[in-house]
Amino acid sequence: MEEATVFWSRALTELTLSFHIIFATLGVGVPLMILIAQYVGYKKNDMHYTMMARRWARGFTITVAVGVVTGTVIGLQLSLLWPDFMELAGQVIALPLFMETFAFFFEAIFLGIYLYTWDRFKNPKNHILLLIPVAIGASMSAVFITIVNAFMNAPQGFDIVDGGLINIQPILAMFTPAMPTKIGHVLVTSYMTVAFILAAIAAYKLLRGEDHMYHKKSLFMMMKLGVIFSIASALVGDFSAKYLAEYQPEKLAAAEWHFETEEGADLILFGVLDEGEIKYVIRIPKMLSFLASNDFNAEVIGLDQYPEDEHPPLMTHYFFDIMVAIGMMMIVLSVAYLVGKWRKWQWVESIWFRVLIVLSGPLSLVAIEAGWWLAELGRQPWILYGIMRTEDGATSAAGVEYLFIAFAIVYFVLAIGSLVVLHRMFKNNPVEKELAARQGGESV
Repeated sequence: MEEATVFWSRALTELTLSFHIIFATLGVGVPLMILIAQYVGYKKNDMHYTMMARRWARGFTITVAVGVVTGTVIGLQLSLLWPDFMELAGQVIALPLFMETFAFFFEAIFLGIYLYTWDRFKNPKNHILLLIPVAIGASMSAVFITIVNAFMNAPQGFDIVDGGLINIQPILAMFTPAMPTKIGHVLVTSYMTVAFILAAIAAYKLLRGEDHMYHKKSLFMMMKLGVIFSIASALVGDFSAKYLAEYQPEKLAAAEWHFETEEGADLILFGVLDEGEIKYVIRIPKMLSFLASNDFNAEVIGLDQYPEDEHPPLMTHYFFDIMVAIGMMMIVLSVAYLVGKWRKWQWVESIWFRVLIVLSGPLSLVAIEAGWWLAELGRQPWILYGIMRTEDGATSAAGVEYLFIAFAIVYFVLAIGSLVVLHRMFKNNPVEKELAARQGGESV
């Protein structure tokens, strides 16, 4: 019964996090895109960009609402499903949890003012200034909650003596070695994902024959931002690999199917495991050593240095492959688009290339999910790395499987409802109608 309870507790937590991360990613990235669009509209005196900001802000309110619901559920589930973990961690890392709530309130207050005050400022620049605290609050919410996750991967700021906590230092607990790379990765991948989602929407509209300058400008701007943030994501990912090599080498070894410690270790991409034998892989000689320490001949610790019961699941390799492959695709796609526009190549406007851009939106979300599954499964068997195993932090209550079913139904309804509301919101107010109304109002 205890093993079943741990399994269902993990399954429910993973379900909630997997659902929430979609809306959390939108919540972090969309405010920045709104700010950029409205600023460009102001500087260029271009109504198209201003309309982008207005429409995106309207849709953003729906995703924020769902994100709040699922974020609240995560807090409740941590207390109910992982009471022993929260009893320990709550004494040490409660500060960023409180600050995350404050950051959200900060964002929500200014978002409400921003939405209410459209066209109420004589100088549009003053309205744009309201977006700055919205974007900062959204990003800081991600920063504070990621600090908690970083603490789970590199706990510090306390001592355990005779089973009790002493010398608790909340500030030290916040600034762990895992914090910089985790925060950097969460932020830049959120910005990248939202850029490609908005680009995908614009490309989809163009494929449907809505050959409006609004969509063309949106696509071009988002693909430019996509280049910046996809390359930034790759750079931060490189720093993350170096962090793992130093602080969590077994996690890197499991993700790379690196079973034996050796110098000049190869980077393994794709492949399958067949009775312990790696098949159908792409090997890049000595690249794992280089990623781990910028030295092609450096030693990389393998899983052979750790007890078998401390090995992370080997399936993390597949999540690593998915994340890296999609990330590389996004870089190639966005660079190809910008080069093609610069060189005025016709294939950039072709149907097949726009289909690829449409696919980049959902693929970016898949990469986000794969990255989080890699991060969380790669920490196993620890809920608090090196201190508390996952099974030791779980509840002993029965019936968690029924909660899993109930929440799965709730999340399904929320997902469908959100899509329906967003679809109707924009279908009933097409770009052409809104632009005509705005232009008519200005001419009067």
